[in-house]
Amino acid sequence: MIPELLEILACPLCGQPLESVNAGLRCASGHGFPVVGGIPRFVESQLYAGNFGFEWTVHRRTQLDDTSSNTSEQAFAQKTGLTPEDVRGQLVLDAGCGMGRFADVSSRWGATVVGIDLSVAIESAQANLANRPGVHFAQASILEPPFAPATFDVIYSIGVLHHTPDTRQAFDRLVPLLKPGGRIAIWLYSAYNESAYRDSDRWRRLTTRLSNRALYRLCRVAVPAYHLYRLPFLGPFLCEHLPISMDPRPEWRVLDTFDWYSPRYQWKHTYEEVFPWFEEAGLTDVRVQGAPVAVSGRKLPASAANTPRRARSRPPARPGTEARRRR
Repeated sequence: MIPELLEILACPLCGQPLESVNAGLRCASGHGFPVVGGIPRFVESQLYAGNFGFEWTVHRRTQLDDTSSNTSEQAFAQKTGLTPEDVRGQLVLDAGCGMGRFADVSSRWGATVVGIDLSVAIESAQANLANRPGVHFAQASILEPPFAPATFDVIYSIGVLHHTPDTRQAFDRLVPLLKPGGRIAIWLYSAYNESAYRDSDRWRRLTTRLSNRALYRLCRVAVPAYHLYRLPFLGPFLCEHLPISMDPRPEWRVLDTFDWYSPRYQWKHTYEEVFPWFEEAGLTDVRVQGAPVAVSGRKLPASAANTPRRARSRPPARPGTEARRRR
């Protein structure tokens, strides 16, 4: 295991520093964790995230940027509001890194990146980026992160917290890991257009009971079905009652469709709900970013911790919507 990563790890059970012992890590209280394939493992199983381990093993490189596409870089900027200047030279936590799609972006922008994921997708991330300096990975739960408080300059979580048992609790676990003056950005599924996901959520009552392989075979139907969904009259009916991804790239289409129908947890949220999370966590400069529901905020610098806070801007209510209580 890379020594630089060991320096910032802490026991997720008691918070004490960890040291390398034989083929694993151990704290002074005797809690031990294996290191397998060069990756510290702080969980014994994937728990509720096995579908993500499956999809990011099958699609290990599907969403990585290359010379022909910077789709992930654009999505990263839109959903976090971060720029290369914000992360260059900073220690960054990618909370729920999957196969390393956004760790790749922040690393290319000059950050030192630590990615954690509950699933074995962490092995795909390691395979994709392990040879890049300043990129480290650990298999760990966001609900029990293996880091000491005030470790990171920047934290982001894109499309992950709403797949945990409790989105708010997962967010609250991340905020203490931020250094004073540091910035956190999250992107969550939107609850504003309930009609857009009502029927797909009904289907999810069945699809979440299928094996990953069986569901994935069904989702591959999205490749040819795409052309039916573009037909007049029939297309809109199908899109409403049996939604699939309409990405023009076939493999992205299959991946995104599986990603929607497979997770055990899939909460949706509003700005009116999420803004108070940031405020109650003591964050300031709370901002709406470019893709609903995307919010970022900053931890007060140590010098400003005891000074009165300025009033924070609040997002305008969306016409015709109400804030719905979701986890």
